[in-house]
Amino acid sequence: MCSMKKIRMITVLCVLAAAVFALTGCTTFNNFKEAFIDPPDTRTDTIDIGVFEPMTGTSKDGAQAELSGIELAHEAMPEVNGREVRLIYADTSSTIEAAETSITTLISKNPSVILGSYGSLFSLTAGEHVQEAQIPAIAITNTNPLVTRNNMYYFRVCYVDASQGRLLAHYLNRMDEKDAGILLPRKDDAATAMATAFTNELEALTENDDAIAFHEEYTTGDTNFRTVLRKLKQSGVKNVLLPGEMTDVVSIIQQADDMGLDVRFLGPTSWGSEEFLTALRTDRSGVPRRTVNPDHLAFVQFFASDGSVDTNDTISEAREAFLEAYHRKYGKDQEPEEAVALGYDAYGIALDAVLRAEQSGADKPSGESIRAILADKAYEFDGASGVIRFNKRGDPKKTAYISTWSNGAITAILTIDDDEQ
Repeated sequence: MCSMKKIRMITVLCVLAAAVFALTGCTTFNNFKEAFIDPPDTRTDTIDIGVFEPMTGTSKDGAQAELSGIELAHEAMPEVNGREVRLIYADTSSTIEAAETSITTLISKNPSVILGSYGSLFSLTAGEHVQEAQIPAIAITNTNPLVTRNNMYYFRVCYVDASQGRLLAHYLNRMDEKDAGILLPRKDDAATAMATAFTNELEALTENDDAIAFHEEYTTGDTNFRTVLRKLKQSGVKNVLLPGEMTDVVSIIQQADDMGLDVRFLGPTSWGSEEFLTALRTDRSGVPRRTVNPDHLAFVQFFASDGSVDTNDTISEAREAFLEAYHRKYGKDQEPEEAVALGYDAYGIALDAVLRAEQSGADKPSGESIRAILADKAYEFDGASGVIRFNKRGDPKKTAYISTWSNGAITAILTIDDDEQ
């Protein structure tokens, strides 16, 4: 390995040392360097990591950020404990039928861990197969709770829809808000799950059974929301949970802005996408419109490039190393989507679990031994998106951020640690 490559890898990876060698009880840079940067050349076999993603078809663009994060991490960590790490790709082609075929083909190649897929339906398709094969899988941006439910081999690094509702309730409680409203699309299970969790958590935190002071439903696909917005204005509620399809949500926010409503809309992590920002800045015909007041938006984020906003630690070493690697590859003026950071962390977790399983005595650890590492209640990984732990369902307990859009960039408003949730 050339010296320049060593320097680059040291810069990006040294912050992972604590997580990688936590089982030894004492971490030294020399141990970390031997495992990831200067591994012995005596091992010739590979560690294979499956990448189960839609690389063609309608979901291709959505999956690109996850893939970018995985590949950025692979460039930084191409070897583990003297073994080359090889990415084995399986294209879902953005269809359930192709996903069924690609996951069985991928499993036949016996990867140590599988990462993905973008799109909860594809991960649900893979679920039975990875469980039967006893190969742990890590979803990156799937928010459907069914992906990990009753499947001890599926984990995820993002929050489910209901958890995002609870986080937004904690945000209002931290802001000393005693009530809120809900604008809910009819017959939308994910939106309902978020609204139910938001309601229950806010009532518990405020000890107020009437914490939801405004509750209205709308029909997906409507274009005129002024009637329901007039009701919202009359209610006097200043914070409103607004789950739903992006087109509807954007129309509601824009029409509220046009009506001069002084209301903060609360939303899920999808509001942090460039697609959402672009839609918010244009009308339905694509004509540019005025910028929405940042104080009128607050949404959940799994990653904040500007770090914690309410502690002395403004940016963690792991996040800083990730950002350095990202800016080196894509340019200093580019900011990563949160899915890139989550894909980066999913890869790091996979390698960390493989290494820990090897340290327990296995020459090439089984899927079950790797799964057991991840499922251990003492397991934690210090990643770009925060310290990640898994609960008994395989869902994460980790730092979350409440953010807004300001001058075309995401700005963190509040940090919520996992012990608050």
